Amino acid sequence: MVLVLAIGDLHIPHRAADLPPKFKSMLVPGKIQHIICTGNLCIKEVHDYLKSLCPDLHITRGEYDEDSRYPETKTLTIGQFKLGICHGHQVIPWGDLDSLAMLQRQLDVDILVTGHTHQFKAYKHEGGVVINPGSATGAYSSFTYDVNPSFVLMDIDGLRVVVYVYELIDGEVKVDKIDFKKTATTRSAH
Repeated sequence: MVLVLAIGDLHIPHRAADLPPKFKSMLVPGKIQHIICTGNLCIKEVHDYLKSLCPDLHITRGEYDEDSRYPETKTLTIGQFKLGICHGHQVIPWGDLDSLAMLQRQLDVDILVTGHTHQFKAYKHEGGVVINPGSATGAYSSFTYDVNPSFVLMDIDGLRVVVYVYELIDGEVKVDKIDFKKTATTRSAH
């Protein structure tokens, strides 16, 4: 069992002061094995905070990130799954499932994690999974000012991943889950 935190679009300090306290109390060092971040951390202090939770930190660059060393896309393998990360502002139209599926095929990944829209979404699509963890701080976006803070925790175990979404709604943390099983033929050759 490997726990992977997917988080992004924090926009600290420009659109939000910090993570919600209920999220901060849940995200503690020593519990998570990998963090994948879709970008828009904005400042080094947020990078340092995430690194304090887990040293295995993978970040792609959002359009508001100060650190130009973050790549546009990144792929990594965790267990039996190949994951791709991209902020999402490069995918036109933004948040479009067909466009995201094309990026997923280009990166040749089982799970694609993108952000930018600040809205949580998770789809089982074309034999893989497309996930947008939303905005961890609830920062507004060009899509909407009404954003519920959210992040995703993936439990990867063998050929199975359970995706848990944590969403702050009316001051309470709600958790939902999506179960995905990979078969030996899930990914097609490109």
